[in-house]
Amino acid sequence: MALQKLSHSFTKIGFKPLQTTVRNILYSLSFSLFCICYTTAQEFDKTTKKPVPVQKDSISLPKDKDTIKLEVPLNEKIQDTTKKDTAVAPPQLLTDKVKYKSTDYMRLSRRENKMYLYNEAEIIYGEMQINAGLIIVDNAKNEVYAYGIKDSVGEYTQTPVFKQAQNVVEPDSIRFNFDTEKALIYNSRTKQGEMNVKGEVSKRVNDSVIYMSNVKFTTSEDVDNADYYFYARRIKLVPKKKIVTGLVNMFIADVPTPLGLPFGYFPLQEDRTSGFIIPSYGEENNRGYFLQNGGYYFALSDFADLTVTGDYYTNGSYTLLTESAYAVRYKYRGNLRFRFENNLTSERGFPDFSRRTTYNIQWTHSQDQKASPNSRFSASVNFGSSDFFQQSTNQLNTGNFLNNQLSSSVSYAKTFQGDPQVNINIAATHNSNTNTGIVNLSLPNVNASVSRVFPFAPKVGVKKGIIQNINTQYNFRGENRIQTTDDDLFTSDMFKNARMGLQHSIPISTNFKIFKYLSASMGTSYQENWVFETINQRFDEDANNGAGEVVRDTISGFDAFRTYNFSASIGTTVYGTFNFKKGKKIQAIRHTMRPSISYSINPAFDRFYTTYRRSVEDDPNTPLVEEFEDVEYSRFEGGFFGAPSNNFSSNVGFSLSNNLEAKVRSRDTTATEAKKVKLLNNLTFRTAYNIAGDSLQFSPLSITGNIPIVENKLDINFNAELDPYALDNNNRKIDKLNINNGGSLFRLTRASANFGYSFSSKDFEKGKSDDDPLDNQTLRNGGRQDNLFGGGTDFREEQKFTQDDKRESKDIKNYNYKIPWSLRLSYTVNYSNNARQNEISSHSIMFSGDVELAPKWSVGVSSGYDLKNPGFTYTNLRFQRDLDSWRMSFNWIPFSERTSWNFFIGIKSSVLSDIKYDKRREPDRQL
Repeated sequence: MALQKLSHSFTKIGFKPLQTTVRNILYSLSFSLFCICYTTAQEFDKTTKKPVPVQKDSISLPKDKDTIKLEVPLNEKIQDTTKKDTAVAPPQLLTDKVKYKSTDYMRLSRRENKMYLYNEAEIIYGEMQINAGLIIVDNAKNEVYAYGIKDSVGEYTQTPVFKQAQNVVEPDSIRFNFDTEKALIYNSRTKQGEMNVKGEVSKRVNDSVIYMSNVKFTTSEDVDNADYYFYARRIKLVPKKKIVTGLVNMFIADVPTPLGLPFGYFPLQEDRTSGFIIPSYGEENNRGYFLQNGGYYFALSDFADLTVTGDYYTNGSYTLLTESAYAVRYKYRGNLRFRFENNLTSERGFPDFSRRTTYNIQWTHSQDQKASPNSRFSASVNFGSSDFFQQSTNQLNTGNFLNNQLSSSVSYAKTFQGDPQVNINIAATHNSNTNTGIVNLSLPNVNASVSRVFPFAPKVGVKKGIIQNINTQYNFRGENRIQTTDDDLFTSDMFKNARMGLQHSIPISTNFKIFKYLSASMGTSYQENWVFETINQRFDEDANNGAGEVVRDTISGFDAFRTYNFSASIGTTVYGTFNFKKGKKIQAIRHTMRPSISYSINPAFDRFYTTYRRSVEDDPNTPLVEEFEDVEYSRFEGGFFGAPSNNFSSNVGFSLSNNLEAKVRSRDTTATEAKKVKLLNNLTFRTAYNIAGDSLQFSPLSITGNIPIVENKLDINFNAELDPYALDNNNRKIDKLNINNGGSLFRLTRASANFGYSFSSKDFEKGKSDDDPLDNQTLRNGGRQDNLFGGGTDFREEQKFTQDDKRESKDIKNYNYKIPWSLRLSYTVNYSNNARQNEISSHSIMFSGDVELAPKWSVGVSSGYDLKNPGFTYTNLRFQRDLDSWRMSFNWIPFSERTSWNFFIGIKSSVLSDIKYDKRREPDRQL
């Protein structure tokens, strides 16, 4: 019974060993002690003081003087020369081998009735292991002790370490009494969930309660040198469940603070549990005092949770937020978020009182690719009021405030394997402009396709020639499109302008070689469009007080039009290499050209056009004669797919693509090959000539290209358009070449250049790269991946701190410190000269950077400068300090109508996330 008592004590102090494990080990130690004493003890003659010989035993001790090991095999009988006892042996309790050892010695004291294991003492039984400097088993007092020992300089080392599977406990010493069933643990250190607990003395009372005195508990990793902790003289600990204290006081840097409670309750459950969320308080100029982010968290199951929070202001404004995250491993995961706000400004009865209700729905869902290879469901929804992010309280979303677009997509894709393969995609999309309030919905949107079929291809082998490469496929698109406004959304009026259309297309193409070096392709496409509304136009002479006007009547009913076209192209690749003399740094330059000529023909579909007659305004200089003119129109104009062209076109297109590369001697003397460097990438010239046109037959010459400056880091993209035709005095294009009008061969009408560059201190460290992804919530709200607009701030999320951030804070070195930094740039310039403006239409540079001034101090800024209209664009400054167990941040928008700031300091751990201070000034809302 005494052995069983010890195991119960270990179990309830948070060490979590199996009760039978401790009991069996102690039985084994006692049994081994008895065997060793019996076989090694010698009797002494009282007169001669010499040992009395005894019959030699069949068991011998190990000869190793440094390390003594003893193993008691499971159910193995000990054979010796003594007479066999007729008593019935007790049943064997061990289920595995017990191993114990020590580096210096294992001493058996018959006088003290103790066994000593000294220096790196170890006991192993199954998954359980005890290590200590000294382990003592005292059979006289029925007690077991485990201590540390002092090293050569007097330091207390080798304190007891108890391991059971993944659980580890490290007290200073352990004492257990078999008779009183009491176990005392001195200076025990244990981790309960996110809480580290250290107590001077721990005492087990029963199977589920442990009392501790002079206790420190904290979420700091180092409980002995914690930057903060809670101190209580006495606590009641229920392992893995809770800590209940009497008077408790908070210490910061070992300095007591006035923050204290007459009693305290700290949950320790590792699993997610439901509970209240404590709100934060503050004051706002327009809405008065407030309580924000208070609510309740529901741990629905292992696969889903639900958070319900709200805000309330003394002027009557309120906010409701519900958020749910769900995940099923190897199947899918997602997040659903709904926010409703009722914003009031000023007070009821005042002339400046106003009210505005806004809402926003965000939903992301992703499916594991292995869950269903032939079908996939995904969702990315950001739907709500157009001015939600401008008027929303309790959050600042820079990305969406500047982006002015909300978009959503929910889709289901299914693939039917076979030959040919059939793909079907059903989707619902949404797009709204936050400036105009116009909302475009596509519900549903169905796309289907049949994979390419080669009817003349051989069953085996490679396809060759123009016939064998003939292929065709079938594509289908069906869409129901709705355009409405925020005010009409979810009302019957939103369906008044709903339109639906179906489109079928069958492309047929082939490709082949000509004279081995020329690649040719030909193709034709047939397209049929089905609509359910057409527009009839007529001229009403009596309307508009007799002035007349065009009347457009919408006619419901099925109608269709069909189009077809033909195209062909031929191209090749030409290489040219210039080699330099041997020994030069630049060894060779290679020029790659890809010229191509294309031809396309589009018939005129005149049969879908008709005319109506309208009167022409009289010329005051001529006699009063009523004149009429015929106006041609198509009933499909303004319809779902628009109207087919009634102009015959026969175009010849020209394009030339250029790449320029150099072979440069590598700086690495061990390299066997030269390094390839791109000098010019995809410099492309494009133009076309309309053979069937009567005027303006030449299309403008388009130039695009890319200049690599820093490999994989900085590329300059540029494009320009050159028009060969001249302008008249009214700056309108005329059918006369510019060179024949006294000008140059081409007229530059527009040009633009842009580049983006991202680099950091890690780029100068070999083998490292910079990776600073934006958080998912900011991207869902409309932020940029490069963070040039600055990130979004949701004050409800301000106190969250990830495990990765904790690991980074632990890994920081305070010696030989190098300042990490990162910088992202974006430059854009646009030139316009369509009508002789000759001006830079836009010219700006944007930048975002972060600098880690000290191991735990970081400063960041996101801003830009408008070079056309001098001035800084939207600017965001951010400061952050890692305080080990705490986090401090300050965000500031110094100017613009979004001027605001926010200061936050709080504990990182989610267990104590309500211990925080949050102060901010929100921007003035434009209601």
